[in-house]
Amino acid sequence: MSYRLKVITRQEHLAFAAARPSVSHMQVPSWGDVKPDWRAESLGWFDGDGRLVGAGLVLLRSLPKVRRYFAYLPEGPVVDWTAPDLEQWLAPMLAHLKERGAFSVRMGPPVVARRWSADVVKAAIADPAAERLGDVEATTREPAADEIAGRLHRAGWRRTEPGTEDGFAAGQPRYVFQVPFTGRSLDEIERGLNQQWRRNIKKAEKAGVKVVEGGYDDLPVFHTLYTETAERDRFVPRPLPYFQRMWTALTAEDPRRMRLYLAHHDGDTLAAATMLTVGEHVWYSYGASTVRKREVQPNNALQWRMMSDAHEQGAAVYDFRGITDTLEESNHLVGLLRFKAGAGGEAVEYLGEWEYPLNKALHRAVGFYLSRR
Repeated sequence: MSYRLKVITRQEHLAFAAARPSVSHMQVPSWGDVKPDWRAESLGWFDGDGRLVGAGLVLLRSLPKVRRYFAYLPEGPVVDWTAPDLEQWLAPMLAHLKERGAFSVRMGPPVVARRWSADVVKAAIADPAAERLGDVEATTREPAADEIAGRLHRAGWRRTEPGTEDGFAAGQPRYVFQVPFTGRSLDEIERGLNQQWRRNIKKAEKAGVKVVEGGYDDLPVFHTLYTETAERDRFVPRPLPYFQRMWTALTAEDPRRMRLYLAHHDGDTLAAATMLTVGEHVWYSYGASTVRKREVQPNNALQWRMMSDAHEQGAAVYDFRGITDTLEESNHLVGLLRFKAGAGGEAVEYLGEWEYPLNKALHRAVGFYLSRR
C-alpha cells in the first residue's frame, strides 16, 4: 500500500494522538511550542481511503545563513512500525522533508528492543564483571525490533552513535526505566517496591513530609532546586523560561498534560518534579532536590505521590525516563539507576535514533562540525 503524506492541522494531529493509548509527549503538537528555535510541522499519513493512519511532529532547525534544515522527529513518527511495507511509510516523509529543504533527517522509532527486570538490573549492578546493561542478558527480547532495524538499514537509514556525556547519549534516551501499571492495584505496585523504598516512604510520612501539587507560580521554587541539582550532578541546567514556556504550551493543549509536585517539610521545599501525561503513559520528566534534610527522604515520598496519582488517573505505565547503561560503580549515575530500579518495573531499551542523509556532503560537514565542538 502507498501512503499520501501532507501537513495536517494541530487539531487533526491532536485528535489522532488522543485516539491512541500511548504517544510520546514529544509527538503532540504543543511540543513544537516548547522549542521556539525550531520550526514545527505536523505531518499526516493517509491511506487509499483518505483516512489519517499515521502522524508525526517534525522539528526543523535551520543552518546559519543557509536555508537548509536539520529535521528531527523525537520519539516518532507514530506509524505502523511492524508493517512489512515500512519503506512506503518513510519514503513520502523523506520526499516531503527534502522538498522543505532538509539536508538530514533524524527520527526515534518508538520500538522496544529489550527489557531487563528490576532484579536483573540489581544483580548486574552488583556484578563487578558487568560493565554495561546492553551486555547483560535481557529478561525479554522483542523479535520484531531486529527485523525493523534491518529494514531501516537496508533503506539507507543509519543508527546514530552520538558521543556520550557521563553515560547519557545526545538526543533522546535509548535506555529508560518503566513501571508497568496495567492490571495491577496500587497495593501490588507498592509491594513491587524494594525494601529501601518502602522504608523511606514510611520514614518521610513519619517525619511529616507533605507532597503537594503546585502550579505555574511555583516553577521558580522548582528551578532553584533544579539548578542546585545540576551543579551537584554535573549537567547544564535549562533556564527558568524554558519550564515556564513548557508549562504554558502543554497545559494550553491539555490542563493535565504537565503537573508540578513539591515535597515540603516544616515550611522548607526539599524536592520537586514535573510529570507529563499523554493518554495512558505518564512520565517523570524533570526532578530536583536539595541536600538539606535528606534524612527525611523527600524524593521517595515525591515519587510515590506521583505514582499514586498516575495510577488513580488510569495510567498503563509510569516512566522514569532515561537511565545510564553503564554499570561501573565509580560512575555517579549508577546511583540514579539504583534509585529507579528500586521502584520495581523494568529497564527498557528502545531501537535508538536513526538518521537519513538527504544531502550527504552537508550531512557529513555538519556531523564533523558537531563532533569538533
